Amino acid sequence: MPHSKTGVFAISFLALAVAGCQSDRINPVPARQPQPLPAAPSGTITGSQLPPPAQPGMQPVTPDQAGTTLAAVDPAAQAAAAASAAPIEKNSLLGSWSVNSGGSSCQMFLTLTKYGNSSRGGTRGCSNELANMRAWDLSGNQVVMYDENGNTIARLYSSGGGRLDGQTAGGTPVSVSR
Repeated sequence: MPHSKTGVFAISFLALAVAGCQSDRINPVPARQPQPLPAAPSGTITGSQLPPPAQPGMQPVTPDQAGTTLAAVDPAAQAAAAASAAPIEKNSLLGSWSVNSGGSSCQMFLTLTKYGNSSRGGTRGCSNELANMRAWDLSGNQVVMYDENGNTIARLYSSGGGRLDGQTAGGTPVSVSR
């Protein structure tokens, strides 16, 4: 008994339609409501008087965790140390450096890629002015670091043995080593 193509197609379509009606995909999934989160504990808020503002150009004297104080950077001592520092060659500064500044550590990278009138540089993990470093250059025997607007954010000098010391424009001491 010969079957026509139309009949086979009609039976196949009907079987497919009946099979589709049996699927769970047609039934809507009940909406789930998220469970409310437990209340977070809240602590007490205390207030106290802030210390007086620091002198311009000086790092404020702040107490550390042990209750002792950290000494402020003496600009005259910094200038004298920078003036007597050994000369620096630009190629000796290229690459990755470890930075300690303001009690925290981060990384600095110096390249010879041009960035305006300076060379490109940057930091990773720094939290003070050094976080905005985009360029660097040599000025005499000092390494000068700049932000994206060309403002000086730090000056460093060679203190020997693959180490640079100096301070940020805000007066925070900076120590850089390999």
